[in-house]
Amino acid sequence: MKTIGTISRGIKAPIIKKGDDLVSIVVDSVLAASEEGKFELQDRDVVAMTEAIVGRAQGNYATLAQISKDVRTKTGGGTVGLIFPIMSRNRFSMLLKGIAGGVDKLIIQLSYPGDEVGNPLIPMDIIDEKGVNPYTDTFTEEEYYATFGKILHPFTGLDYIELYKSMGGEGCEIILANNPKEILKYTDVVINADIHTRNRTKRILKEAGAKKVFNLADFMTESVDGSGYNENYGLYGSNLATDDSVKLFPRDGQPLVDAIQKKLYEKTGKNVEVMIYGDGAFKDPVGGIWELADPVVSPAHTKGLIGQPNELKLKYLADNEIGDLSGEAAKEAMKDLIKKKKANLVADMSSQGTTPRRLTDLLGSLCDLTSGSGDKGTPIILIQNYFTNYASD
Repeated sequence: MKTIGTISRGIKAPIIKKGDDLVSIVVDSVLAASEEGKFELQDRDVVAMTEAIVGRAQGNYATLAQISKDVRTKTGGGTVGLIFPIMSRNRFSMLLKGIAGGVDKLIIQLSYPGDEVGNPLIPMDIIDEKGVNPYTDTFTEEEYYATFGKILHPFTGLDYIELYKSMGGEGCEIILANNPKEILKYTDVVINADIHTRNRTKRILKEAGAKKVFNLADFMTESVDGSGYNENYGLYGSNLATDDSVKLFPRDGQPLVDAIQKKLYEKTGKNVEVMIYGDGAFKDPVGGIWELADPVVSPAHTKGLIGQPNELKLKYLADNEIGDLSGEAAKEAMKDLIKKKKANLVADMSSQGTTPRRLTDLLGSLCDLTSGSGDKGTPIILIQNYFTNYASD
């Protein structure tokens, strides 16, 4: 029996610039790593690349002025509410400046005790100590400081209320409330910046009588004065690029992954799956921060990555189905159970405890953890043996 299971390799690549041939760069980098590491590609290996290098190669950028112009065109300017932004310098500070430049006055409504990806604004122990009900209680900026005092983010050391107000333009006001309808006391033109609950929030605001409601997917959906754009996600998934611009989430990913798959087949004769990945869908158990600030984990992938795992729970089988066997007999019995498993194990006791997540979400998390977000310099990931199991020969 083969003893090696899933392998995840970070692969170094040249520094990607606008206009680079990413198909050739990815293929050449993977083949060079194969030669250096003395391993061969196999059918159903997975080659993944970060969304960052895809967006950079596409030149998919937008300046603050371009964002401001789009915001003013669509909202009409005036007093605009901005609700539920995440508290992140990398992810949101530039967007905040761009939005503020497109309105006459901004009212920012923050969720509390933290944002949707887990950045803490107020520790829960203090919420309990003060007898605050986050479901119903609302605070102006003055009421917040009077109640809680000055609280700094545990990792960045910043006071995000102070920071965001300084970026929100002249006359900016900040309130804290978890009911999206609270913003309608200040304005009937609203931008909801929440990521994974964006459609529900937009619906609630419209039903409550908002005149205009936008989320971040409604801006930069087409080029503004030569900018980049993303027709599906707009400003979602963007990152700080320079002091004056953001890199948008990549677009047109499907032709790219298909082209890489085709070229790898031509070079190796192997049917390799290919995907673009952003944030993995995992949570830091100490800091409490969710990594998933992108609208999706994988904006494009080859068709072999559609679906979910269909796996048996070996621990359950070991304790039940083959509980009276050991050694070689147990191994062979386990392999036989796997080979004979049903095509769909949903609601089957033998699959309890396996992860019911999409393949691209699982693989994207593995890729994100492998590449990291610092200076490893491995924006390409090769995953092998992911689709093998205990019964594979």
